[in-house]
Amino acid sequence: MGEKKNYYKLLGVSKDASPEEIKKAFRKMALKYHPDKNKGDKTAEERFKEVNEAYAVLSDSEKRRQYDTFGSTEFHRRFTQEDIFQNFDFSNIFQDIGGRGVFFGGRGGAEVSFDEILGQAFGGRSGGFGGRSCKQGFQYSQPIGQDVVLELALSPKETFKGSHKLISIQSGGNPERISVHIPKGISSGKKIRVAGKGGQGPGGRGDLYLLISLKLDPGFRASGSDVEVDKVVKFTDACLGTEVEVPTVEGGTVRLKVPAGARCGQKLRLRGKGLPTASGGRGDEYVRIMIEVPAKLTSKQKKLISELKKQAL
Repeated sequence: MGEKKNYYKLLGVSKDASPEEIKKAFRKMALKYHPDKNKGDKTAEERFKEVNEAYAVLSDSEKRRQYDTFGSTEFHRRFTQEDIFQNFDFSNIFQDIGGRGVFFGGRGGAEVSFDEILGQAFGGRSGGFGGRSCKQGFQYSQPIGQDVVLELALSPKETFKGSHKLISIQSGGNPERISVHIPKGISSGKKIRVAGKGGQGPGGRGDLYLLISLKLDPGFRASGSDVEVDKVVKFTDACLGTEVEVPTVEGGTVRLKVPAGARCGQKLRLRGKGLPTASGGRGDEYVRIMIEVPAKLTSKQKKLISELKKQAL
């Protein structure tokens, strides 16, 4: 998986770094690339924004968990810049850097507020993150509520065709029913975002994310987008070959040719009969052949098998 942004590399820490190590590394990098110390340096300005973004993710345990789970590229498909900085108080960053709200070194040696610096570094926009107003008129909005992640179990049939699901959530202690569109071909591990249905905050509600998992019929086993199911055949059919009906993961059955001389445990593939893949295709279904050996034999059957044994079969 190609990495879009490696937050650990940006801060110069290992993936197993502690919160304190991350905070310490951030202080160092933020001071190094701070706009107040790098006047007119566009490269330093960009790096300053990147280390702030890295710290906003890695200092939040839930965002860090999802970044580590999905990797950078997939994380940035799921999270916008607004999502990354949501509920993040930049005043904490300022305190982490210097312990107070101003730096010296502006025009004529005047005090320059962090709000002004941040507004310059982020293109004249610093709103939406701190819950207060600042000197230059940048308006901070009230923080909205936390995002909520819930698991949504779907049958393969629901993912193949797409559907709508009516789910119940709690809103302010009261049940709320919402209809969710399930995109066709969605795979296990993907998320569906439902805007404005998360936790409540002073500035409104966060978002609800539905983490998709697949529930398979009994007998099926999943390995990524592939599935496996057992099929029992008679000893004679395994020797001579046959055709059998096997269930498919979306329901129904298909005919499968079992070749002569099939071995117990041998897997036969049904191409494209598995689960949806992230690329929009489908995995395969594997049918594991299990040979039935009769527990009791009639006298005639014993005689026939004895004859076969004499033929080294």
